Amino acid sequence: MMASIQTAAAALRLRDNHSTSVGPVQFNRGWRRSGCVKMKANNVNMRMTHTPLRDKGGEAEANGGYLLGGFLAEDRFVYRQTFVIRSYETGPDKTATMETLMNLLQETALNHVSSAGVAGNGFGATREMSIRKLIWAVTRINIQVDEYSSWGDVVVVDTWVDAGGKNGMRRDWIIRDYNTNKIISRATSNWVNMNRETRRVSKIPDAVREEIQPFYLNKVAITPQNSDTHKIEKLTDQTAQRIHNGLAPRWSDMDANQHVNNVKYFGWLLESVPINVLEDYNMTSMTLEYRRECRQSNLLESLTTITVNGEDQKMLECTHLLRMEEDKAEIVRARSAWQFKKPRHNI
Repeated sequence: MMASIQTAAAALRLRDNHSTSVGPVQFNRGWRRSGCVKMKANNVNMRMTHTPLRDKGGEAEANGGYLLGGFLAEDRFVYRQTFVIRSYETGPDKTATMETLMNLLQETALNHVSSAGVAGNGFGATREMSIRKLIWAVTRINIQVDEYSSWGDVVVVDTWVDAGGKNGMRRDWIIRDYNTNKIISRATSNWVNMNRETRRVSKIPDAVREEIQPFYLNKVAITPQNSDTHKIEKLTDQTAQRIHNGLAPRWSDMDANQHVNNVKYFGWLLESVPINVLEDYNMTSMTLEYRRECRQSNLLESLTTITVNGEDQKMLECTHLLRMEEDKAEIVRARSAWQFKKPRHNI
């Protein structure tokens, strides 16, 4: 294993600045064969980036000796990673889905912890958290999208952390188009510690706080005046316009912390959104408030109500709820905003 890593590193000619240029790639927006691989790019000067192998006793540490595809930037406060939008990450209109964007947020967050050198043996947990059997749990996330990338586009994701209230951590992201450097998405989230055995929220221990504070960056992706901080109303059987039940988490929906991956909830929320809304509108923002965990054995219900903003019906706001089917316990409250994109059918 170590020999293969060293061989790969030599072949890529990894340099001290943690990146190596592979030269300009000019395919004139078309397809061109490179060896046995078909590649698509838009006159991109591609650069391959990597996270350096952690050194221990003069040799790469086996547990951390893997390439993540990103690097620490801005005086090591920001983790930056580049992605190509794959065909299986797009929807019917060949653009990236909101679930794809949320997966990119999760991937870069986890890679940031590993690259910073504080990763323990948990899924994104630090060393001190692992000692205390703690994991991270997201309580709220707001993602705002100005433009959706298309299949084959290259995007750059920046992420960083800061204090989040008295007993939490805030993580922000910015997604840029590689070619234009234009910001196309922004996101902010709040996280707390949870005991992985009792599944109860825990105060962040001083030792954990001391571990993560050196990485705090006083910077926001979404300004306070543009943040969605309003209360999300709880939907009921009487206030919901649409209810979709019988949603069953699968084994593949579980993550390494033994609960349903938070991105999966998003797809279930959309199960109660009318198909013509999904076809005729682009989601421009989504705010999710996570209230409890969901396990594989639970059956779920998705509720949605829609408000039309403006006489031309070009803007919609949806309120969502995901709950247990058996006892109606809340799992996630959410709010989404949508913008008209093509000729409309009746809602």
